[in-house]
Amino acid sequence: MSNNRVQQGLKSVVRKLFQFFLQGLVVLAPIGITIWVIISLFTLVDSLLPNIVKTFFPQLINNDAEGNIQRFPGLGFLVVVSLVLFVGWISSSFIVKRLVDILDTVLENTPGIKFIYSSVKDFLEAFAGNKKKFDKPVLVNIDSAGVWRVGFITRLEAEDFDLKEHVVVYVPHSYAISGITYIVPKEKVKILNDISAAEAMKFAVTGGVTDVND
Repeated sequence: MSNNRVQQGLKSVVRKLFQFFLQGLVVLAPIGITIWVIISLFTLVDSLLPNIVKTFFPQLINNDAEGNIQRFPGLGFLVVVSLVLFVGWISSSFIVKRLVDILDTVLENTPGIKFIYSSVKDFLEAFAGNKKKFDKPVLVNIDSAGVWRVGFITRLEAEDFDLKEHVVVYVPHSYAISGITYIVPKEKVKILNDISAAEAMKFAVTGGVTDVND
């Protein structure tokens, strides 16, 4: 009996430790990956920038005692932040907007590229652009009575398919960037007026793990 109790106690401790490990991993993994990406980006710029400057302006950078090109820690951070601010600033100017519009027109009329470019553009604009589509969270009844999925209305009428009493609903998959588009009768859709689109998307993508009002 004592051996069984010891074994059960050890199993209980191991399960508890494993649970703590998973909980710690869930907390640290997103933070660690984010920090790693940021540091890697800044380190990459820090390593490349001195070589570029040395190539075009050799008099501005000297070599250290070992003959290596002198580096300036933190310079990558300043360059990346400045570049992002610069792009944000020039993107609001009239000339740049016109150039972007011209490039957009060329890509959307180029055979082969048109399909890929327009699909990616429409998908991104649906999430965050001026033509944001995923802004009407709903519950949609698809599989059977009493079973509901979290989705987003993308069209209030499916007139293109001669289904004016139907709506088009996009249902995202959990832990993925994919989803399924359904055309369902309007009575099978419940509008979520008290939940924002971001909260509904977060809830659906995380498989219901995240609280709606978290």
